[in-house]
Amino acid sequence: MPFQKVQPEKLSISVMRQIELLILRGILRPGERLPAERELSERLGVSRPSLREAIANLQDKGLLTPKAGAGIFVADVLGSAFSDSLVQLFSAHDEAVFDYIAFRRDMEGLAAERAATFASDTDLQVIQAVFDKMEAVHPKRNPNDEAQLDADFHLAIIEASHNVIMLHMMRSMYQLLREGVFYNRMIMFKQRTTRSELLEQHRDINTALQARDAEGSRKAVKVHLDYVETALTDFRKSAQNEAVAKQRYEHELNR
Repeated sequence: MPFQKVQPEKLSISVMRQIELLILRGILRPGERLPAERELSERLGVSRPSLREAIANLQDKGLLTPKAGAGIFVADVLGSAFSDSLVQLFSAHDEAVFDYIAFRRDMEGLAAERAATFASDTDLQVIQAVFDKMEAVHPKRNPNDEAQLDADFHLAIIEASHNVIMLHMMRSMYQLLREGVFYNRMIMFKQRTTRSELLEQHRDINTALQARDAEGSRKAVKVHLDYVETALTDFRKSAQNEAVAKQRYEHELNR
């Protein structure tokens, strides 16, 4: 018969599996510091030797990394999603920008639809809390804060979709966006009209999600990213026009 005696699992294996799941589910994020050894062993209810063994195994797997004098951190597992050469290629060609927006439109529309269907009440509270922060910072006109909360809002929706593959893929994509690889999000928040439009679009997305309107959530995301695409096209055209105008002006001064 194909049965074997059940063997009790080592404590270090149980600890390792728990930390792995926290990383997989996006609860522990890249660059996040683990609690100190004593605190973590107490939280987990295991001895320090068992914890050390689990940490060592996770370091061997490349999921955790030590920093001298600072502690143990979740490794930058997102950094390997794209090679440096591909990132440079993205940066050098406008085509990548608009393909990226199209990709976001498809994936985030799906994520919003899934979030409206599968999100827990707590997931929706998180999304609402981020939107409340967006409303609070809007009068302050700080493009850095607004751009960061914009990313946090969209990632909260992706987290609420409860698809771990989508979560890690989109976090990787947003990391490139934060680094300005595709476009500088802060540009979007420097125009008064654009800022107001963006806030209202996020309000519409949030309203549909809170109502658990799957179709409405997807449509609201599409409207938002269509607007982003159009705004970026207008910004680039305006910049090109200004460059030409400066050339004409310099030429006129030197005639």
